[in-house]
This record gives sequence, structure tokens and C-alpha cells, in this order.
Amino acid sequence: MVEWVALGDRAIRFARPSSPPRAIVRAVRAWPHVIDVVVARDEVAVYFDRAPIVDPDRLVALASLDEDPVPARDLELRARYDGPDLDHVARAIGGSVAEVRRLHAAALYTVETMGFAPGFAYLTGGDPALRLPRRTTPRPRVPAGSLAIADVFTAVYPFDSPGGWHLIGSVSVPMFGPDGPLLQLGDRVRFVP
Repeated sequence: MVEWVALGDRAIRFARPSSPPRAIVRAVRAWPHVIDVVVARDEVAVYFDRAPIVDPDRLVALASLDEDPVPARDLELRARYDGPDLDHVARAIGGSVAEVRRLHAAALYTVETMGFAPGFAYLTGGDPALRLPRRTTPRPRVPAGSLAIADVFTAVYPFDSPGGWHLIGSVSVPMFGPDGPLLQLGDRVRFVP
């Protein structure tokens, strides 16, 4: 049986199953009275338009989902590798700025989850050599479009906001527009210098 926790009177939270995130969203959106689904790194939150009636069988079924039938998108984002932390990252990995650029641009990233701010996509798939902990002191303001790394993730800040990731560059395309976030769960992304 899958354990779940109430979040107020119109939402629940449970451990994220190993199924693909887009498939989880597709399946949960089909439940009665669901208005939103948030797939985080370790948990899933489901929001309802009324008090939820949780079907344990539906929760168990989430662990055996196949890929979403709608194919994920492949996107290329133009990147300028000119961030204020680029030299620090190069020193931290024992390499050069050129190596940081090469390693970061060579990877194919996947949007694993969304969070922190609207349109903030957590992308996985980067080279393990670039894995660094968050900065010890966050910045009070990171400019929108900043390309950043922390732990196993890469992200592009969609808005000016505080942030504690290493800024290695920028992209010029907006991450959030009138139609919502540019990146969606499951998208595959390449950064092109």
C-alpha cells in the first residue's frame, strides 16, 4: 500500500514512484476532481477541487506506468558560457573554463521536475565531473536567463530571483512566457554555444 499525507483539505502528497514523470502526471490528471499535479524530486502533490477521496489502487498503479504516449520534445537552447562563476567552477573541477563549456554543452539533459519558481526546470543528465554542491552563500538576485549548475542539476532561471547555484552562463530565450513555461517535464534539452 502506498502511504499518502493530506495537505490541507484539498490536496495529498505521496512518495514519487519510479515511473516516468510525464506518465505520472497524465495518469493522475485522469483522477476525478484533480486540478493540478506537481512532480517533485522525491514526492508528488495532487490538488483537487474538493476534498479528495483517495483510491489506494490508483496510487499503487502509478508504480508501473509506461512512457507517456505523447513523445517528449527535443529542444536546443543557445547558451553563452560567460557566467560569473565559470572560473570558480573550472578551478573546483580541476579543469579549464574551456573544459567546463565543453562538458556542459556535450550533455543531453532531461527535465526531471519543475519547481522553486514557475518555469524553473530541474534538468538532469549532465556530466558527473560538473557535480558541485550549491554555493555556500546564495545571491539575493540572479538575473533571468542565467544558466546554472548545482548538485546533479542544470537550470535556467526563468525570472530574476534569489539563487544559490553556480552561474556558468546565460540563454536569451525566455523560460516563461504568455503560454506558460518553455520547458515541460520530460523535454530533452541541449545547450548550444
